[in-house]
Amino acid sequence: MKLHGTSNRLLAYATTATMELLMLGWVMLGLRLRRIPLRALLGDAPANLRAIVRDFWIAIVFWIGSMVLLGTLGIAWTQVEARIRHQPTTAQAGKPFEPTPEERKVTRTLEQIAPQNGEEIACWLALCALAGFVEEVVFRGYLQSQFIAWSHGGVAVGVVFSAMVFGAAHGYQGVRNMALLAVFGVLFSLLSLYRRSLRSCIFAHSWHDLVAGLALGVLRAHHMV
Repeated sequence: MKLHGTSNRLLAYATTATMELLMLGWVMLGLRLRRIPLRALLGDAPANLRAIVRDFWIAIVFWIGSMVLLGTLGIAWTQVEARIRHQPTTAQAGKPFEPTPEERKVTRTLEQIAPQNGEEIACWLALCALAGFVEEVVFRGYLQSQFIAWSHGGVAVGVVFSAMVFGAAHGYQGVRNMALLAVFGVLFSLLSLYRRSLRSCIFAHSWHDLVAGLALGVLRAHHMV
């Protein structure tokens, strides 16, 4: 479905927010049945301003490092894919890096919902905050804990399987992005284990979605995508 105009983008944001809340409701139901408070998934990070600021900066450093790693893996994926298909890589062809047809399709899909004005940016900010919170609670909080419990304490199993589900949940972005997001999920899990809390993960996740949407909005406004 192509989205044109503010009303359609706002409708898309509202639909996405509803889906996020449904996921959160599913987790809350599971917690309620087991009489486990939501706080148990969030970790025991201090609630003082100094600790919150520290987690925010840790999230920013984590995000920068993650983008470098994922960018490197993305380029490597493209090069390997070109070799498998017996096509010259962009470097061998003497051309600048160009996205694959699948990457162009994903970009077109995402740029349709990129915010274009002040109202949309405000709604996008709220949606990113919601998605960052909900998805970290669901994937790094609930599912990771469930997989660890099912494997009788196997932390690696919890990390890998929750990351695989996280990647699969973004299957609409194509195989390449799905795999990269699974790696991103592993990195988020490692951060949550290191911090013993989801707060840095929530900050990094929300920030990533916010920056990605705003960047696509700017590129679209300048007819660069």
